[in-house]
Amino acid sequence: MPDTKKFMENLSGTGMCIGVLTSGGDAQGMNAAVRAVVRMGIYVGAKVYFIHEGYQGMVDGGDNIKEASWESVSSMLQVGGTVIGSARCKDFRTHEGRLRAALNLVQRGITNLCVIGGDGSLTGANLFREEWSGLLDELVQSGEISEEASQIHSVLHIVGMVGSIDNDFCGTDMTIGTDSALHRIIEVVDAIMTTAQSHQRTFVLEVMGRHCGYLALVSALACGADWVLIPEMPPNDGWEEQMCHKLSENRADKKRLNIIIVAEGAIDQSNKPITTELIKDLVVRCLGFDTRVTILGHVQRGGTPSAFDRILASRMGVEAVLALLEASPGTPACVVSLCGNQAVRVPLMECVQMTQEVQKAMDEKQFEKAVRLRGRSFENNLNTYKLLSNHQMDSELPHSSFNVAVLNVGAPAAGMNAAVRSAVRVGITEGHTMFAVSDGFEGFVKGQIKEIKWGDVGGWTGQGGSLLGTKRTLPAKHIDKIAEQMSIHNINALLVIGGFEAYLGLMELQAARSKHAEFCVPMVMVPATVSNNIPGSDLSIGADTALNAITDTCDRIKQSASGTKRRVFIIETMGGYCGYLATVGALAAGADAAYIYEEPFDIRDLQSNVEHLTEKMKTSIQRGLVIRNENSSENYTTDFIYQLYSEEGKGVFDCRKNVLGHMQQGGSPSPFDRNFGTKISAKAMQWISKKLKESYREDEGRVFVNTEDSACLLGMRRRALVFQPVIQLKDETDFVHRIPKEQWWLRLRPLMKILAKYKTSYDVSDSGQLEHIVHLKTKDTSAT
Repeated sequence: MPDTKKFMENLSGTGMCIGVLTSGGDAQGMNAAVRAVVRMGIYVGAKVYFIHEGYQGMVDGGDNIKEASWESVSSMLQVGGTVIGSARCKDFRTHEGRLRAALNLVQRGITNLCVIGGDGSLTGANLFREEWSGLLDELVQSGEISEEASQIHSVLHIVGMVGSIDNDFCGTDMTIGTDSALHRIIEVVDAIMTTAQSHQRTFVLEVMGRHCGYLALVSALACGADWVLIPEMPPNDGWEEQMCHKLSENRADKKRLNIIIVAEGAIDQSNKPITTELIKDLVVRCLGFDTRVTILGHVQRGGTPSAFDRILASRMGVEAVLALLEASPGTPACVVSLCGNQAVRVPLMECVQMTQEVQKAMDEKQFEKAVRLRGRSFENNLNTYKLLSNHQMDSELPHSSFNVAVLNVGAPAAGMNAAVRSAVRVGITEGHTMFAVSDGFEGFVKGQIKEIKWGDVGGWTGQGGSLLGTKRTLPAKHIDKIAEQMSIHNINALLVIGGFEAYLGLMELQAARSKHAEFCVPMVMVPATVSNNIPGSDLSIGADTALNAITDTCDRIKQSASGTKRRVFIIETMGGYCGYLATVGALAAGADAAYIYEEPFDIRDLQSNVEHLTEKMKTSIQRGLVIRNENSSENYTTDFIYQLYSEEGKGVFDCRKNVLGHMQQGGSPSPFDRNFGTKISAKAMQWISKKLKESYREDEGRVFVNTEDSACLLGMRRRALVFQPVIQLKDETDFVHRIPKEQWWLRLRPLMKILAKYKTSYDVSDSGQLEHIVHLKTKDTSAT
């Protein structure tokens, strides 16, 4: 079979000049994108220029356009906003302004632009590109540039990255800054919920987003808000009465607080604005509830970028440089974007036109069309919220007579409770009777099984750990007792939420079907583990929260050495034999090296890393960061690496070590884990409902199914959530080390090394290819 890999060594940027600018509103993660563009550009041999203050700096020229060095982007990964400045520029909207900008670029030989901004900034960049040849002709005629210079710089290449907290740009699942803004919102909501609970208050929160309701919708999903108002789906006439009725019902169910989230662009069916004050007055007038308004404002733009945004921005920045390297005169301006878990390139103007169509549909009151145009991810979020918030009375619910049990297995992971809440509420909505099993399979054996109702899972979304209780016990030794409990409680389906033990447990239950008919029922597993080591899924619930814990701690550790002598920190992360946390944490924290089991290393590699770091310490950086996965090597322990670096770095730097331990498993789940857990669990329950209907035998009055595809793992694969029979995943599993044989994130390791100034081979065969937005819309990106 021919080798299809294409390495970056074939793509040289020698003689190439790249300008990077941030424009429009700032967003957390922009600095990570700038850093990646600068370092990747220098790595391939190009000159990279900062264009300060966005398009205004391009028009004004002078010191606003400066060549960047490797060191000039050090220590900016964790900084919010944009250190090269951003401004809205009236001059660039004029022909004269764009003419001055073209002159400033040609004088420095810049014919490649990386533009980080929103739809307005990217539209301006495309117009600039279309006018480029005409602008050069004018400059030649006025004598400001020579004919030769015009020929040399005849083509302007544009690559865009969307930096906007609003996530209002079509063609990408997530824009740079959105996840960080969600972190700020959820931090505030979690804090408000404690005070609201104390006083039995109703809080009305306004979040940003302009004409896009993404932040409001996802934050409502992530905190379990009682009501949400977004511009894409205005409430039906009479919504005021419905909302007050729901708030009143929730209070009657002994819920001590109400949360209402309002997007700043929220409107009613007549396109009239719905404001927070209007809602407050309504609640006070109709219900008499003590009600407060909180407008989050620019808090959402501030703070450090989340781990997700740092990784997204770093991947997009590198992808943008690759796109410029591969561009030809006929290549259209493109946007580097995210589809599922994959980088793609989409024609810039297709994205802009689709984004404008959304607003047009809303203006014409075609709201369902507007939701569809926002993309599958937005639509899925909305449908899931409706499913989970629509609490019907028992008399109104369909009754299926099916009993479904849900349990947590393995180590706790943040987001497990959100997944359980989602499963319980979707199950009840589908008409099933839901049962909760305490303490995993161990609780199953002891009969710790009880019915769980809608209200029992209220407020679970933001809780860390596992409220059901979870144990690592496997079912094989207790299979007879578990079968007995399945029979006693007439369990017709199982939803297992957990890590590698859950995966092994599901296999053991399936293997026991030949002896126990009780296990011939639909069974599905949802991956939840900080280690992210489950075959069949690129991501697991809990991994994002752990990554944020690692990133935040590394930021603090590095800051502790600020202003002191040169220092290197050796950090140990969890993960068992899986190096996901170490590798992706290293990328997010800007580490100099990451040692993992999947990439064997020896004393020569360690020595090389020490020498590399010593050289960097002598010339530029003051702080170094080395991350080691806990089981990366039996002999090269954290203590060994610490002592080696300490000895070899004498006279240049000193060393400190830190074992992060179980703090990676603790804390409140991140917005991503809450949202991911909620949606993946809802999808699992809908699959269970479908399988129950298919496998019910009316003549026997029971559920019976014994096919391979009736015991599945639901995982995220590249762009989609996919159900995979667990028996088919055996060949993909390294059972000794409890990891998948192939892991997608290993492709990020060369990127991490490049950004840390190592020379390495970078496989670009999997880099984003230019795709049309119409094709992207047909892909299932519901997991993002």
